[in-house]
Amino acid sequence: MQLRDLMSMGIVRKFYDDIAEREWKRLRHDAYHRLEFIVTMHFLEKYLPPLGLVLDAGGGPGRYTIELAKKGYDVVLFDLSPKCLELAKKKIARAHMSDKVRRVTEGSITDLTMFRDEEFDAVLCLGPLSHLIENRDREKAAREIVRIAKRGAPVFIGVIGLYGVFREVLQRLQYELTEPSHEEFFTSGVHRWHVDRHKGVRGFPDALFWHPRDLRELFERNGVKTLEMATCEGLSCHLQGPTNRLYKDKEKWAKWKDLILKTCTDPILLGMGEHFLYVGRK
Repeated sequence: MQLRDLMSMGIVRKFYDDIAEREWKRLRHDAYHRLEFIVTMHFLEKYLPPLGLVLDAGGGPGRYTIELAKKGYDVVLFDLSPKCLELAKKKIARAHMSDKVRRVTEGSITDLTMFRDEEFDAVLCLGPLSHLIENRDREKAAREIVRIAKRGAPVFIGVIGLYGVFREVLQRLQYELTEPSHEEFFTSGVHRWHVDRHKGVRGFPDALFWHPRDLRELFERNGVKTLEMATCEGLSCHLQGPTNRLYKDKEKWAKWKDLILKTCTDPILLGMGEHFLYVGRK
């Protein structure tokens, strides 16, 4: 592994160590952020087998791990951040789910050699592929995910969407449009962390923001059949204020959630969300 790759991994690890508690709260922060969880759980419930062993790779502080354990699944939680895993252990114990969570273990999505071939009945990887800026690492991660999934098992891959980030730039970060150091981001979706000698590392760590086509092609060429893709924020993308206000009226919120779930797989919306989900079967 090259020196910059090691540094990048260390920066990603530190970033999530520093925000472990915030990451736990993120999917419940408000109605808008809950949509990511609501949409993802909708597709997990649709495609997971009735029972089995599930790997939550990149599961951070364990929000999905605990939810799946409550539904009767045996779960292995795997993440790069020791602080997130430390928090996850506390949350798992508090939820009385320790008997269903088989292991909580640290590591990188590019190296799943601790797991056997075809060990898991389903694999979740919700986030880590957005921090692999080198093609070789993305290919290796995809191969590893497929290797450890049983034949016929579903895989669920969540990433940050490229066009959703472009819309975020329009809203909050317009200086990046003409900043020379961000040119790679606009041409290939790659964001690189950089160091200021006075302030240290600045901003988000190394990241790749995805086009849906590229994620689908990555897994299809590694032996996965695409089932569905969905945008997690759907029609609410970048409409946080109206979405959160709507939540106050439970009847309207229920109708809006139903509309989100009915439309989130529409190709017209797919690439515009902040996050999107790929569902495939080995």
